[in-house]
Amino acid sequence: MQKIMICDDDKDIVSAIDIYLTQAGYQTVLCYHAAMAREVLQNQPDIDLILLDVMMPGLDGIHFTTEIRTYSNIPIILLTAKSEDEDKVLGLTVGADDYITKPFVPMELLARIRSQLRRYHTLGGVQKEEHFLTIGGIQMDTLNKTVTVDDTPVSLTKTEYLILETLMRAPGRTFSPEQLYQQLHGDKPYAVGNTIAVHIRHLREKIEINPNNPRYLTIVWGQGYRISDNLQRKEG
Repeated sequence: MQKIMICDDDKDIVSAIDIYLTQAGYQTVLCYHAAMAREVLQNQPDIDLILLDVMMPGLDGIHFTTEIRTYSNIPIILLTAKSEDEDKVLGLTVGADDYITKPFVPMELLARIRSQLRRYHTLGGVQKEEHFLTIGGIQMDTLNKTVTVDDTPVSLTKTEYLILETLMRAPGRTFSPEQLYQQLHGDKPYAVGNTIAVHIRHLREKIEINPNNPRYLTIVWGQGYRISDNLQRKEG
């Protein structure tokens, strides 16, 4: 029997989805926040799919998805009450496999679950996840949390590492300072100020030959930061 984790801070929604999935023949694990879900994933490696709410207190679904993707390629379907395309795109960018907007039709939810489970098991998702990101001379090992530039190890702070990983997972995409802040802290930024700019400057000093004429980490004026997508890149 396939096991599905449901993680949402709204207990009524969790209860309703639990009924749908149990009647459909799935085993369920119920969680109400990311910390609870994290513990389950550590102790129950046989989870087949995660239904994950985006807007949870503490660590939200977007940030938690980013964390999960550092060690697992288990299918993740995001549950969101928002209809804005930006939230959906951000979720898919950081590693979610699909999303469904609340309120949803139970049959649609079940269809999306079956589709992701079929893809995961049929197309080799159960194989060991490759955990290397490479752009130009930068290589990131997301399992061991290490970075090399032109085969030379680079020491990054936790914040610098997370910013670089976010950008490397979406080369060519521009992230605003607010989006990067949310990736780091999991909450809505109120006063980002120069915080992200300072981290970007330090990161450039460590990965660029000439920080004043960067090859990798560039500014899109008035919009934010991105890793160039014109360099040779591979993942895996």
